[in-house]
Amino acid sequence: MTAAPPRYPLTDGLEISRIVTGLWQVADIEKTGNLLDPESAADSLQAYVDAGFSTFDMADHYGSAEIISGQLLARYRDGVPPQACTKWCPEPGPMTAEVVRAGVQERLDRLGTDRIDLLQFHWWSFEHPAWLDALHEMALLKEEGLIKALGVTNFDAAHLRLALSDGIPLVTNQVSFSMIDRRALGPLSEVCAASGVRLLAYGTLCGGFLSDRWLGKPEPDDIPDWSKMKYKRFIDAAGGWSGFQSILTAANEVAQKHRVSIANIATRWTLEQQAVAGVIVGARIGESDHISDNANLFSFTLDKDDQDRLARAFCETDAVPGDCGDEYRRPPFLTASGDLSHHLAEMPLAHSAADATHRPDAKQVLTGSDWEEIAGYCRAHRIGNRILVSGTTAVAGLARAVAPGDAAAQTTYILDKILAALTALGASANDVVRTRIYIVDENDVLEISRAHGRVFADIKPTNTLVVVAGLIGDHKVEIEAEALLKDPLGHASDQPGAA
Repeated sequence: MTAAPPRYPLTDGLEISRIVTGLWQVADIEKTGNLLDPESAADSLQAYVDAGFSTFDMADHYGSAEIISGQLLARYRDGVPPQACTKWCPEPGPMTAEVVRAGVQERLDRLGTDRIDLLQFHWWSFEHPAWLDALHEMALLKEEGLIKALGVTNFDAAHLRLALSDGIPLVTNQVSFSMIDRRALGPLSEVCAASGVRLLAYGTLCGGFLSDRWLGKPEPDDIPDWSKMKYKRFIDAAGGWSGFQSILTAANEVAQKHRVSIANIATRWTLEQQAVAGVIVGARIGESDHISDNANLFSFTLDKDDQDRLARAFCETDAVPGDCGDEYRRPPFLTASGDLSHHLAEMPLAHSAADATHRPDAKQVLTGSDWEEIAGYCRAHRIGNRILVSGTTAVAGLARAVAPGDAAAQTTYILDKILAALTALGASANDVVRTRIYIVDENDVLEISRAHGRVFADIKPTNTLVVVAGLIGDHKVEIEAEALLKDPLGHASDQPGAA
């Protein structure tokens, strides 16, 4: 008899299995257009439930995973149903109340339920500020009873903190986290420790690479499925096959000691990280399951010698660069295709540039702030290869102050807003040559500086930071910027690039 996995309380009324069954491989199975039979596939999920693995994770783009899960949930009309955690990953664009409600309602309809256990939100580009609008609308739908708990997915530490500081009641952040990809151990875990948000870890087995079958094997030339294509890029980013084999060798030594599999060691290592509520292990419906092997996870723990052995192996690899979620937001994209082509046809811009009416050699960007019309200014102005960005505060929509009281969160939002204006004018963060920062409390200097450094640490533009007597409204920081493009003729303005 398989031992049921322990459970983790995310919020009142919602406990999840610490091993969450991931359904992303449904999309891979169905990519040729042949859909799984929902009832037969639900039978496969039923075997997980019967063994105590009763929490499932899916998304709007995981093929028919939501529909299959809906068939499973329908079997529990009069009993305690499994937990269905899904994601909404819309294209960037205006997130009105109507748009958000329609996105949530589609999840409800496909799952055949009147309340989503955990709805997780993904956003492709933080330069487009509507992500915060969407989360506020989702919070209202949670209050209405359509959502039990709210989470995000692939959020870095800075934007998770921003969302929390702006009052979004988040309980989880789902991110890549494994013995290869250890980014979540950094600032993200610090935010979790301070806020109580828990991580749901995916990619724990690196698409199956962290398993016995790859120990001592040569580097593959041909990779057949999306998941392995993606995680091979992570292995490459972490220093390559040799370092990966060092981790497999260490994990195998620990596995032999505990008489379990390498996959068990990889999953257990992630599960024991303090910020982690659960790890997501993929199920290839109708082809294979790992129920018995997953149950072994709770027959042992990693002692200090085990942790030290693994840590020595980690030292033979490179740190995957950046923070969690960067693989979807900046090159080099660590996705199956190496770009976002199989996710988005194009990346919509937050703003557009328009010709300045008073001079033919200038372009301007407006962002919709009340003050742009009242005071008669633009967010950014490009003349030739020079771009000047107005002093910018953390304002959402027409006039709402974002994250009042949190200077670091405001800085993050401001820099996103500045980068969005630059992108509309054909520039990027790499083109910024000067920033000026005005703050009201010198005690905020360090956190503001760190938020600035998150964007500009490698670029290092000139910078001035000044403490002023005050800023209007609930603003703790204001930033202006100047960029200089390489093309003196300004041709790049016709081809906006990604910041």
